[in-house]
Amino acid sequence: MKKKRPNYFLSLLSMKCPHCRKGPMYRDRNPFHWRFSRIFNMYDHCPVCHQKFELETGFWFGTGYVSYALAVAFSVFNLIWYWLIFNISWKDNSVFIWLGVNGFILLIFQPWLMRISRVIYLYFFVYYDEDAEKLN
Repeated sequence: MKKKRPNYFLSLLSMKCPHCRKGPMYRDRNPFHWRFSRIFNMYDHCPVCHQKFELETGFWFGTGYVSYALAVAFSVFNLIWYWLIFNISWKDNSVFIWLGVNGFILLIFQPWLMRISRVIYLYFFVYYDEDAEKLN
């Protein structure tokens, strides 16, 4: 009987290893800490399949592009819901209120956005292997 393949998007959103989609990438599941040093508290290797997460020195510098794209998409989403609810206009300076609200929301979600950008970036380079658990 063939095992069911773990869902790609659920594995990505739950921040699982891209190689086996079972092992966690981060030691602590909660990205919102008072100590910022714990936001990127990652395993060096997957606890399940032993996939190395930092593929080369400086690998995580590319996550800046992913994080930027996520922040822009998040801002567009905030603009749409804010416009639908409050009607943005240049005449009453509600655009500046939206900018403040958007900046505040981005600041709150920034730890999660930084983590998920690392996960998305790693998923570009490491592919799923059904036999990843059996190899180790």
